[in-house]
Amino acid sequence: MSLEGKIAIVTGAAQGIGRTIAETLAQDGADIAIADMDPGRAQEAADAVKKLGRRVLNLKVNVAEWDGVKAMADQVLKEWGTIDILVNNAGITRDGLLVRMKEEDWNLVLQVNLTGTFHCIKAVLQTMTKQRSGRIVNIASIVGAMGNAGQANYAASKAAVIGLTKTVAREYASRSVTVNAVAPGFIDTPMTQGLSAEVKETLQKQIPLGRLGRPSDVAAAVRFLVSEDAGYITGQVLHVNGGMLMS
Repeated sequence: MSLEGKIAIVTGAAQGIGRTIAETLAQDGADIAIADMDPGRAQEAADAVKKLGRRVLNLKVNVAEWDGVKAMADQVLKEWGTIDILVNNAGITRDGLLVRMKEEDWNLVLQVNLTGTFHCIKAVLQTMTKQRSGRIVNIASIVGAMGNAGQANYAASKAAVIGLTKTVAREYASRSVTVNAVAPGFIDTPMTQGLSAEVKETLQKQIPLGRLGRPSDVAAAVRFLVSEDAGYITGQVLHVNGGMLMS
């Protein structure tokens, strides 16, 4: 599943799942544009990609703002001439029970997780349709399929990302652009590492495989979906959750 010569944009790639995805695609031969709001950590991720012998761009971008996203895509095209792969990983949480949820927290999560995904897809589609090839993978979530108490905004945004994925897949399949989603379960990242041992134990009891996922589990799924081997797969949601949700 070589990605030699491919150009990939990975949003939210400064740390956690996003960084692991960026490094995994680089290991397979892709050059990586790291798009993130944290230039310091993004530079650390960029240095890791460089050590793998790949070209890299470190681009500060807020995916919730169209002008910045368009400028990001334009810069990648100026530097490298094409965009073959887009991985929409950037996302945030602002948890709270619905009756206590501030409207600004609702709006912010939707703006980053959903509108940000829309912006990034829109920014690369012209290039992908013109070259009649492209791979788009959106990072959704298990809670977008099953819901989760205290995450109405996050679950709504990720459920909407799934609907967006299927719609864009239908619209652009005729141009050989595939659009899929990966829906991680509970993954061992800085976000989940802050949970108490008791909460982690409760979570693990709900997972048939008996452990939290690793960022590499998600990256492996993305790696497959952007490869030539997945050329006949579009509009699908690949659940990576250890069996916690089976659909």
